[in-house]
Amino acid sequence: MQPAAVPADRNTDIASTVVTTMRQLGVLGLPRNYEIFYEALCGGNHELSLAVVSLSNRPTQEDLDRIGRTFFAQHHGPAIVEHARDVIAKELEDIAALLRSERTHIEKYGRILDETSSGLSNRSLLSQELLHKIAGAMSAATNSTLDNNRQISSTLSEKTAELESVKSKLEEYKQLANTDPLTQLRNRRAFDKEITRIYNSNRGILFNALILADIDRFKDINDRYGHPVGDRIIQIIADIFQSSIRADMFVARTGGEEFALIVEGASEDITYEIAERIRVLIEQTPFTSSQTGMNYGTVTVSMGICMASEADSPEDLYTKADRALYRSKVSGRNRVTRHSAMAARAGKGWLLYKKD
Repeated sequence: MQPAAVPADRNTDIASTVVTTMRQLGVLGLPRNYEIFYEALCGGNHELSLAVVSLSNRPTQEDLDRIGRTFFAQHHGPAIVEHARDVIAKELEDIAALLRSERTHIEKYGRILDETSSGLSNRSLLSQELLHKIAGAMSAATNSTLDNNRQISSTLSEKTAELESVKSKLEEYKQLANTDPLTQLRNRRAFDKEITRIYNSNRGILFNALILADIDRFKDINDRYGHPVGDRIIQIIADIFQSSIRADMFVARTGGEEFALIVEGASEDITYEIAERIRVLIEQTPFTSSQTGMNYGTVTVSMGICMASEADSPEDLYTKADRALYRSKVSGRNRVTRHSAMAARAGKGWLLYKKD
């Protein structure tokens, strides 16, 4: 398949290119299909682009859904879970049937043993010929039972492997469902779970902090250079976040140009230093096109900090960190603000401000 090329003009509306490509390929105009072609044509995910290019000139919906489950698992969760449930139900029924067969075979073997035992108990009737027949019957029954056991053992091993495969796929889906496809950071779904976890214990409340970050004037970047450039800038900033923190810290992309970092086991001063270090790294990073060499100028972020002990709930923690972020925005952007350092003011007043 050769999708329509994305025009070089950065002001071109990529949405029209996506629609045109889908029409050329006879793809149904479903939201999940549009998402696939939008991300593929933007070029932000190389593996996705290759998967789309490898499709036939008339891809089936099954082919597209397979790509969707791979790259956008968070939108295909019910189908993945439903398939796993069906596979598990079938395998368990097969295992139950095997065990019922094994029980029947063992009961038959037991009857043979009882019969031969009865025959051996009457010694007056024993003869060489009868002993030979009894030994033959016992040997045949034993071999049959052993063969059946080996067959069942082999089949059970296969069923176990198949169930392990389903388990692995479910684990993979769980990971994908919590991952942002553009940046490979955790997504908002995972963030909501993590911030809730903080308030499950007193230790979490005492030793956690939330940093919220927002790219400054990101709408201007998208309007001037186009969404593919904006996506690439988001990826670079995500890489800076990931490479600038400890492996055990939780970082997520929570919105279009928004990021969240949960810091555990650090004071407010240390948390501030972490945020400030990331802010400076982003400010000092050159944002240029590797293909054209075009310089997109300095990109900055504004940040807000709130300690978990300053809030009563996950929602309150997020709201207060967001207020600190707003303060950074209205104070000139490209700075870090602590919620604890903010002057007291009415909460409704913050609704007057917008980030960009």
